[in-house]
Amino acid sequence: MSATTSETPKTLSGGGDPSRSGRSSRGVAHYVEAWSGLGVWIGIVILFGIIEPSTFLTMTNLRSVLSNDAITAMMAMALILPLAAGVYDLSVGGTMGMTMMLVAWLQSSHHLGFVYAIILSLVAALIIGSVNAFVVVGLGVDSFIATLGMGSVLDGLILWISGGNNIILGISPKFLDIAGAQIFTIAIPVLYMLILAVILWYVIQYRQFGRYMFATGSNPDAARLAGVRTDRLRAMSLIICAFIAGIAGIVFCAKIGSAAPGVGDTYLLPAFAGALLGATQVRPGRVNVLGTLIAVYLLATGIQGLELAGAQVWVQDVFYGGGLIIAVAFAARAARRRRD
Repeated sequence: MSATTSETPKTLSGGGDPSRSGRSSRGVAHYVEAWSGLGVWIGIVILFGIIEPSTFLTMTNLRSVLSNDAITAMMAMALILPLAAGVYDLSVGGTMGMTMMLVAWLQSSHHLGFVYAIILSLVAALIIGSVNAFVVVGLGVDSFIATLGMGSVLDGLILWISGGNNIILGISPKFLDIAGAQIFTIAIPVLYMLILAVILWYVIQYRQFGRYMFATGSNPDAARLAGVRTDRLRAMSLIICAFIAGIAGIVFCAKIGSAAPGVGDTYLLPAFAGALLGATQVRPGRVNVLGTLIAVYLLATGIQGLELAGAQVWVQDVFYGGGLIIAVAFAARAARRRRD
């Protein structure tokens, strides 16, 4: 037994990755599949560059897409660890909305300094994640049901705190500066998003923590027998997810200078579409940071191009919904192929 325990984690941390094994046998087909999203993205840029060259192919439009979807990318990346560990967090939008509302409400209604408001809002995000972890891991409730319920609870609390009203006045100008500044004409939320991407990429790619997350999600029984603390990892994935969503909510509040009920929920579908569609890219079959970023900005570029071409606002929901369906379809196809 001791020999098995000492050997198996090495397999879980590297040797069991299906995207590495058999790569040579798949040849060109593997790379076409892994980078197909990048090709589609380039095709979208060329298409709308021809249709709307005066507005689409401009630095202003590029900066707009990067800035507007930095929050979406952060929310999508928040889901990477839970999905890797085999759990869902459907309360991620509610968590974002709660921290967004709290950080504005504490400043506006209680005249708290913006630093303390940020700290308390992040503590609230950690509490939300901890409650999710307790219900899912401690009580054994299915993550889909547990976090769906938590999202509804958070929506109710947001309405109670705000009275159903937007918070616009009383927010510190210094707080707005944390997302209103620019670096080399690029909005600073893009920088926050890139920092988060690098940290997550490093953890997933080079740390045992990230590799054991995937082991937990792919085969929890084998991982548990190998000595991996699967329950702890699933709990931590939900807590980290909530914390990242909390950061996204605070940054978004600072970006727009206000808070409104229901805003966080509008990011739920785009976040899942980005994370799951990203799992079909770069390392097919596994959620990953680069694939998620490609998916988020592929969808964002298509939506922006259609809107510049005169499409109505409904196109956004269609694009994200379609992206989610395609992602799940590809995941099911990949699962069948592995079984065969």
